[in-house]
Amino acid sequence: MTDVSVQQWGEVGGVDLWVLQSTQVRVEVLSLGSILRSVCCRGREGHMEDVVLGFDQLEGYLSDQRYLGATVGRVANRIARGRFVVEGEEYRLDTNNGPNALHGGLRGFNKAIWLAAAVEGGVQLSLTSPDGDQGYPGEVQVSVCYTLQGETLTAEYHARSTKTTPINLTNHSYFNLAGQAAADIYDHQVSISAQCYLPVDDSSIPTGEIRRVKGTPFDLTTPVLIGPRLKEVPGPGFDHNFCLSFPGDSWTERDAARVCHPASGRVLEVSTSQPGVQFYTANFLDGLTGKGGVRYRKHSSFCLETQNWPDAVNQAPFPSCLLSPGEDYHHVTRFTFTTV
Repeated sequence: MTDVSVQQWGEVGGVDLWVLQSTQVRVEVLSLGSILRSVCCRGREGHMEDVVLGFDQLEGYLSDQRYLGATVGRVANRIARGRFVVEGEEYRLDTNNGPNALHGGLRGFNKAIWLAAAVEGGVQLSLTSPDGDQGYPGEVQVSVCYTLQGETLTAEYHARSTKTTPINLTNHSYFNLAGQAAADIYDHQVSISAQCYLPVDDSSIPTGEIRRVKGTPFDLTTPVLIGPRLKEVPGPGFDHNFCLSFPGDSWTERDAARVCHPASGRVLEVSTSQPGVQFYTANFLDGLTGKGGVRYRKHSSFCLETQNWPDAVNQAPFPSCLLSPGEDYHHVTRFTFTTV
């Protein structure tokens, strides 16, 4: 049984805070950006802790440039040079991440106020993205449905478009299973169910190579401690797509990742129908002030962004991210919070 309630949040009209409460987990969702504001879950000793980074006030989310907890789109991750061609026509996007377009543009779905309605065990959030929004073709009707059942939070995504358009939706929550006050995630253990990952260039665009993880620091097929492994990864940390499925594979939910914090006993398990998961170790958090005045710094958290492969619209061998008129974009991701 999940209790669902709603209240206005902040001083900006139209922003609501939805609370989903089961016997094991408490989740807060904002209608701004379809943001996952908090997830409170128990540790081994029964102590509840909020394991999602965020802000105490609405103003923090309005000015946030790191996508804390947000639903990002129309296209999550990076599009090289902010350009792509669909049906012979070139589209140019604003570049907001060096030379590339990131997470939908300067005003992506994370800055929109979504229309929210209660559903059984959760809340459904809907958004209309007009033709030409941030440079993308077609009017797109998008919905994200968050439902909580016991210890599992499900995010179910749907979209339809009036023109062929790239689309790639994900949630960009930053997790620390030790709670808000923990300085880093070095004492977390991670495993990812992927035999391959995508190497990237200097601007974090996939090179096109699909490389096997075996024998590399990206082999997370068995649990590894994040702190020591970060010292082996080139660059500031993990910010890479791990391949969960490949073009031609059937649509199905697959185990994606598991993160354990041994000290508290908290475990997060993620499954998804998406073909990839971007494992990101908060390499670019630079001390912004979050909940309770805590400063969120580099490696203070991790993201498991279930999504299509980055820059898929420009890389034909990757799984297609194009949605055509009459088609239904549909993906599911589940976050399960348990203890050991």
